[in-house]
Amino acid sequence: MRRSIGLPLVVLFCVSPFVAGRASAQIDRIVIAAGTEEDHALQAISNEQDATKKLAMYEDFVQKFSSNPAAVAYGNWQISQAYQTTGDLQKALDYGDKALAGSPRNLDILVSQASMAQQAKNNSKLADYAARGGEVCHSIAKQPRPEGMSDADFSRKVSEEKSTAQSNCDFFESAGFNAITAENDPKARMADIEKYSAAFPDSKFQDQVSSYAIYTLGPGQLNDPGRLISFGEKTLAANPNSLPALLTLAGFYVEDSRPASVTKAISYSQKVLEITKPDSPDADNKSKAAGGVAHSTIGYAYLKQEKSQAAIPELKAAVALLKGQDETSYSIALYRLGFAYAKLNRMTEAREVLTEAAKIQGPAQGMVQELLTKVNAARSKGN
Repeated sequence: MRRSIGLPLVVLFCVSPFVAGRASAQIDRIVIAAGTEEDHALQAISNEQDATKKLAMYEDFVQKFSSNPAAVAYGNWQISQAYQTTGDLQKALDYGDKALAGSPRNLDILVSQASMAQQAKNNSKLADYAARGGEVCHSIAKQPRPEGMSDADFSRKVSEEKSTAQSNCDFFESAGFNAITAENDPKARMADIEKYSAAFPDSKFQDQVSSYAIYTLGPGQLNDPGRLISFGEKTLAANPNSLPALLTLAGFYVEDSRPASVTKAISYSQKVLEITKPDSPDADNKSKAAGGVAHSTIGYAYLKQEKSQAAIPELKAAVALLKGQDETSYSIALYRLGFAYAKLNRMTEAREVLTEAAKIQGPAQGMVQELLTKVNAARSKGN
């Protein structure tokens, strides 16, 4: 008989170094055989009521059974929890990492470590444990079918394992996202995002994570357009309907000088309109704002292609959708519409929309005022 330690998981912890090294699609479970010296020692420790003496006994346990990976992992895990109880979170994390070294795919230990990292406000550690936990969770469905097991039995086995691990997996998904939102350093945040995206490719927080990545890689933070485009395209490969990626890439491509980029900007913006349906009666504010930006980008793309007449209905739609939603995007759409009118020598209409845009404080105000001055001058000459 064997004595199982900790919460019930689904695959035994393998004490053979060879087997443990190849278990890439399994969940570790620490098992101590009943009746062994290790088992007797653990019973003696559990009977000890004094916390200080119990901690010393676990340290002796780890030393005495150092040749047994399962015993060492379990002992270090208990020492970690003891230090957590006393409030020494750094020592708790250190001993927990030792436990993970012996049982690296153990969801219970990973949950324990992630919880302590949260308590210590150590976002980097939290992101790492969450990503490792996510990788283990996703490996359940990818594990090979044991030889001799029927397809039906294997399917049932995987389903049971996923059900058992679900609460832990949900915790890792939320904890990893929280680590991203709490991280203030852009480089560290982007590293966390990349780990999270690999571990949780179908996360319920996918759109929010994409938004954080785009913000982090953008001009106000890391200012790395190459990585931004790479991340955005990878996001779309995994989720073709990601609005943050579609909007950001469309905005980038419409500013790019290569002819093919403008075509891409139009295509991505049209995809946004298909997804959001901003003109439908039940469209919410988020859909209207996204649709407005998409129409504005298409209008701007047409202007760059010297299609001013085609740009106007797109830009008028953008203005209608963005009014009262996003002042910056609204003023940009007004500027582009005024520019289109001016290109077609429709100066009265250009003056009207540019006068509206000039009232809005923001990054577009300077160029709006400059164009309005030119339009007013042209109207004066026309008179």
